[in-house]
Formats: sequence, C-alpha cells, structure tokens
Amino acid sequence: MTGIDPAPLFTPFRLGGVTLANRFIMPGMQRSWCEDGAPLPILGEYYRRRVEGGVAMVITESCAVDHPTATNVPQFARINPATLPAWKDCVAEVKSAGGYMLIQLWHEGALRKEDAGTGAEAHASTLSPSGLAFPGKENGRAASLAEIDDLRAAFIRSALLAQEAGADGVEIHACHGYLLDQFLWPGTNRRDDAYGGPIENRARLHAEIIAGVRAACGPGFVISIRYSQWKEADYEAKIAATPDELETMLTLWREAGADIFHASTRRFWEPEWPDRDETLNLAGWSKKVGGLPVITVGSIGFDIDVMSSLLEDREAESNVERGMRELLRRFNADEFDLIAIGRGQIADPEWVNKVRASRFGDVRAFLRSDLGTFDGEGTSLIEDAHKAGQRVDQGADQRADQDAGRDAGDA
Repeated sequence: MTGIDPAPLFTPFRLGGVTLANRFIMPGMQRSWCEDGAPLPILGEYYRRRVEGGVAMVITESCAVDHPTATNVPQFARINPATLPAWKDCVAEVKSAGGYMLIQLWHEGALRKEDAGTGAEAHASTLSPSGLAFPGKENGRAASLAEIDDLRAAFIRSALLAQEAGADGVEIHACHGYLLDQFLWPGTNRRDDAYGGPIENRARLHAEIIAGVRAACGPGFVISIRYSQWKEADYEAKIAATPDELETMLTLWREAGADIFHASTRRFWEPEWPDRDETLNLAGWSKKVGGLPVITVGSIGFDIDVMSSLLEDREAESNVERGMRELLRRFNADEFDLIAIGRGQIADPEWVNKVRASRFGDVRAFLRSDLGTFDGEGTSLIEDAHKAGQRVDQGADQRADQDAGRDAGDA
C-alpha cells in the first residue's frame, strides 16, 4: 500500500469544446518520425498507444507552420497542404482510441540554421525579432513589419489546416528560445516598435495570433499557449521578471481567446519567485494571476530534467510515487488543472493506467536510449555552441550552459 490516492487526477475536465476523461496529457516531445514534414505511420501508432495507455489528450511534437522560414529540416514535422493527408491519418489514430489531439504550431526563428537542408526552405531567410539566436549570437535578420504580418498569417493558416486534419485544437509554441519566445525574451528582442520594449508589446504578436485563430476556427476549437522562462540557451532567463509582468502577459492572451496556459518548467517542484512564495511554481503563479486553466510539467517522477537526460552521461533516477505525492499536494492546492508527462510516457505507454492503479513500482524507468533518433540529422546552433564550450552572456551575473538545440520540451 502506498498511501497515495490518485483518484482526484482521474476526474473529467472540460476544455474548450472537449471533455477530457482525466487530467493527464502527453506534451510535445520530438521523435523526428517525419518525411519531408509529413508524419510517418509510426508516429500515429505511437500516439495511439499512449491514449490506449490512459492519457486523455496528445499534443504533437512541434510542427512547423506553413511558412518557408519555419524550419528547413525534413525530419521535423510541418503542416501545410502537402502534409495534410498524413496529419489526417495521424489524428485518426488518436481518435480511434478515444483520445483528443492538439497540433503544436512552431517556428524556429533565429535558431534555424541558414542554408541547411534541401528544397525551397533551404535558402529562405532566417527571421526573428532582432536577428539574435541568443544574446551575443547573431543569426539571420530582424523581421520587417510586413514579414511579421506574414508570420502571423502563417500561424492562423496552419491552425485552419490543423482543424481540417481533425485536430481538436492547437498549441501555440512560445517557449524554450524559439521564434515566439524570442519575441518575449528581452535578450533576443531589441525592437523599438509595437513588438518590442515592455511586456505588453513583446506579448502582442502572440495575442494577435490567438485572436486570429479564434476568429478563424470558432469558439469550440481549443487554443493552448506554451511558454517558459528558461531557454535552451539560458536556464536563468526570464520573460516575466515579476508576477505583475506575468499577469500582464497572460491577461492579453486570455482576452485574445486562449483556453489554457501551458507553463513549461524544468522541475515542477521549484518555486518561480521564492521571495514571494516559497513553493509556488510558474504554473501555480499562472493559475493565480492568469484567470484560465493551467497545465503543469517538469520532471514529474524524475530527479533530473530532460535537458540533463540529453546532455549528461547519466540516467535519471525514477521515483514515480514520490513525484505523485508532491503532484497531488499541488493539485489539491489548486495550483494547476492538467499534468503533462513526457519522458515517462516515452518509456512506458501504460504510464497513466499504472498510476491510476497505484502500480508505481511497475512503471518502466526512462532510459536515455529511449530517445532514439531524437534530434534527427544535423545539429542546431545551440548544440554547436555547447560542443564548442561557448557560453551565453546576458550581463555580468547571468551565464548559462548551452544545451541540445532541438526542442526537447521539459517533461
């Protein structure tokens, strides 16, 4: 007997136009099982097995929007008219098992490698707010206002394609140092127009995208937005320096039409502003000030975060029971509504069902080898920097290790 009752996490939850059977979702975690951006059948089968294993909703790996500058790596997912039939098949796999699905819309921004890959995308310009991959690293150029209009339209157009594919909604990727996060982070956004400066300007494009998706796709279509303080290039970075800035940002997005906030953290048990609250993490603060449901995530059941799993020559110690005890404490304190489990479900498709039955000791432990071809072919700017032993400068007191550059998520 464990003394843990997981039943509260297996209650239904209404999100937009769908009702989830429980509080567990699968977040975006890259597998690179795509060909020219189209998901291969193995990806749909992989998602279906997790739904059969108990998860209520799947969020796809980051999927490049229908814009030539979004990515130039053929193994990374893309959504456009050419890949739409494959996405229909992928969504159908999830629906066949009774699950729901969001397609995560993403753009690499200045983390895109120029003149890499093949096809028309290979030689497109690399666009970002200010031509910075991270402080001190120039790559590509700043997008003009007309190009920002085009980027916004690409996210909205891609949401319509996701809806046509049968997805229940989309998640707007604005985390971990990629394009929309580059707008949020003062370290990569040096603009002096309506999209730079104070947080309400840095969060403006995201609000415009959300409002556009809501207008195009209707009231029942789920819109999640995923954001993070940390970057793959700087673990100590912050897009919101204070809870007040967080509230300003989230209020803009809520009023634009978002349904749920996905607060990405590396370790869910760490407080965001310990001088203000000794336990409340980013998800808890988002629930407190944002006025919408919240997804929590970050090394649930593990002792190290996903970036450490990728980069360090050691395995994560798995203790699902201990993680569930702390998770339930926070859930009962109303700090979040849904839980994203990444590495746990990569390792064990029955993770959720085993937790439901309190069979914590039967959960298969995650191994680094489970990631397989995680990064596809080639390396990112951040991975190159890591291998060269470079560091990010963001003032005299802020330095952070460079990390593996394909979006790993945080689970």
